Amino acid sequence: MDDEKIVGLYWERTELAISETSKKYSRYLRTIAFNILSNHLDAEECENDTYIAAWNAMPSARPNKLLAFLGRITRNIALDRYDYNTAKKRNNEFDLLLSELEDFISSPSDVETQFENGELSKAISNFLRTIDSKYRLVFIRRYWYSDSIKSISSHLSMSESKVKSILFRTRKNLKTYLEKEGIII
Repeated sequence: MDDEKIVGLYWERTELAISETSKKYSRYLRTIAFNILSNHLDAEECENDTYIAAWNAMPSARPNKLLAFLGRITRNIALDRYDYNTAKKRNNEFDLLLSELEDFISSPSDVETQFENGELSKAISNFLRTIDSKYRLVFIRRYWYSDSIKSISSHLSMSESKVKSILFRTRKNLKTYLEKEGIII
């Protein structure tokens, strides 16, 4: 079933919307959650929470791109679950991913303020539009989908060292770009 029909089912408030969403996007949603949480049960729970959140959001929102809409919901739910889970323990892969971006975080309150105002996300989006598509894909797979270096290298048929090099250069260029844009880092 195409996305427009699935969204229509949500608007009609028929439970078939959830089963059709699951048929089409279950694997995608679980992958996003698992890449953040490294736990299959938590990923499954995030997937189910996504369906509920989509159900609750649809009457007031009509997403143009259902895939992106659901992916964003899943990612946010998984990040919340990650915060909850790591209050006492650590997830090494995701901690590593976050540590790669520490150079961009000067003060959490400054970053939060800029993020809430949309400045940071707009600047990052604008930066990503200026770089080579291969670099953009590697960066997004790592920092949006939380894919491992190994997974990215396998998916894009390049060596792990090449992926690391691309990420290093892209982070460096992003930092320079953000400084030029007056974004506090």
